[in-house]
Amino acid sequence: MNTKPISQAKDPDLRNAQAAMNRAGQAARKIAIQTNTALVVVRNGQLREIPASELKV
Repeated sequence: MNTKPISQAKDPDLRNAQAAMNRAGQAARKIAIQTNTALVVVRNGQLREIPASELKV
């Protein structure tokens, strides 16, 4: 198993994957707030719905 941080990967797509995932998460939160819908996430191995009202905080 490779223990180097992903930021040191040889593949540029892999190096940029974390930033892309962060942008996607921010976009999902923004859309959920605009449409007043909940986000469904997995936290500590459990499925959880986060209502738009919690996202606004």
